[in-house]
Amino acid sequence: MLLILRSLVLAVMLLLAFVFGGLFCLIRPRHRDNVHMFAKIFSYAAPVLGIKVIVRKANVATTEPCVFLANHQNNFDMFTHTAAVPKGTVSLGKKSLAWVPFFGQIYWLSGNILIDRKNRSRAFETMAQTAKKIKDKCLSIWIFPEGTRSRGKGLLPFKSGAFHTAIEAGVAMVPVLASNQGHIKLNRWNNGVVIIEMMEPIETKGLAKSQVKELSKRIHAMMSTRLTQLNQEASALMAK
Repeated sequence: MLLILRSLVLAVMLLLAFVFGGLFCLIRPRHRDNVHMFAKIFSYAAPVLGIKVIVRKANVATTEPCVFLANHQNNFDMFTHTAAVPKGTVSLGKKSLAWVPFFGQIYWLSGNILIDRKNRSRAFETMAQTAKKIKDKCLSIWIFPEGTRSRGKGLLPFKSGAFHTAIEAGVAMVPVLASNQGHIKLNRWNNGVVIIEMMEPIETKGLAKSQVKELSKRIHAMMSTRLTQLNQEASALMAK
């Protein structure tokens, strides 16, 4: 019964968000703050799903653009990670999203960037254009560097695109971690705690493209270690 009720409430909330958010995007198409607006709306669904989201933000200068690196676990990211998305931020998503009825069109209209991962040359071209947008429009980019959902398997290997983009744009990279979400079930009343932590910025100014692998490896190790700590903390909070 709870599963059905939650599914209905969630469906209504998402429908209203897409309808009114979509109309707003038609008024100001691809505006730099459209994604932040949608993120806020989606984050309001977390309590409905029985999730308590704790957000911890590092001292990130809101006036300076950056590349956010977020771990990608499952579809619940839409309701947890979104609580931490700041203004002036758009996400990078796969091109196939454009073909998802209604959602895909609003995803593009809200200002997000689509990338064709199957075409290597086009993917690099998109990342180069993204770096230019970061500099020209003072935009921050929210990227899931794993490229796919981890589904509770820890932090998967990173793809290099985000690191090339940050170095090309000369902006800092900000890791963002969500603690384990594998325990969340729609038919469970209390789905416990998810901690979203925005770590300290990591500068890329002065780095060369030849240092991408080293930078990726270093940040992956930092995020993996911190994710283990956050999972332990979240589990302890749930046990209380």
